[in-house]
Amino acid sequence: MSSDLHTHTSCSDGLLAPEELVEAAKEAGLSYIAITDHDTVAGLHQLYEQGLYPQPGIRIIPGIEFSAHHETSEIHILGYNIDIYNKELGDRLNDVVEGRWTRFSTMVEKLQGLGYDINETDVLEIADGSTSISRSHIAQTMVKKGYFPTVADTFAQLLEKGKPAYVSHYRLEPEEIIDLIKNSGGTPVLAHPKLVKDDELVEELLKKGIEGIEAIYPRHTDEDTRRYLEMADKYHLLVTGGSDFHGIAGRLPKFLGEFTVPDEYAEELYREPEL
Repeated sequence: MSSDLHTHTSCSDGLLAPEELVEAAKEAGLSYIAITDHDTVAGLHQLYEQGLYPQPGIRIIPGIEFSAHHETSEIHILGYNIDIYNKELGDRLNDVVEGRWTRFSTMVEKLQGLGYDINETDVLEIADGSTSISRSHIAQTMVKKGYFPTVADTFAQLLEKGKPAYVSHYRLEPEEIIDLIKNSGGTPVLAHPKLVKDDELVEELLKKGIEGIEAIYPRHTDEDTRRYLEMADKYHLLVTGGSDFHGIAGRLPKFLGEFTVPDEYAEELYREPEL
């Protein structure tokens, strides 16, 4: 059997609603799935409050993916087994979401200044109720309007750091994120370390209280995976892996279950939910 420890729902920038993601995971034959939306636990709230977590047929690990502040690198930190109703976590997430809304408005203004016919309503229609508006929603809007063939092309031309429509946003420091995850009962894990693009920085981060590393990831080569497994061993860390599934056209993997990890990695993380 297999598992996926990195997935997103429509509560951040994924396509599927939380209940749809869980059903897709069951249909794919997954034993465990971690829901790790960007800077929000709203999807997990929905499942719990609808009586869909826990549920038979699959084990769900409550998670989150934070974007950390850094001047030059993209750093994402996953939190597993967090208390989704922790007050401190909720308060800080409110701050982050408010920052995302400010950034979203500014990016739309920049695109308008560059001559693109786009407005906030267009993006909100794509976001479809997401509580965590992101660059991905803007990119999907640009694709829908025919300006670019894919989300990746939109990012490459306009939305990546250093590109004309990029706007930085409020992010917590890595150390604050690590403490926040731990204070809410969770396990902090460094996401897709290759995308940090600086292994020296990766090692610095691993020394700050990180407890795991996502060594197994679709954009990692076999050599990358080997290198990060060695780091896990060096720093006595948990090893995790996942697909980073969003369900968005042109963004791999296309289907849940295409990229998985053995159940043993999930079993290291899983805790029976308290009812």
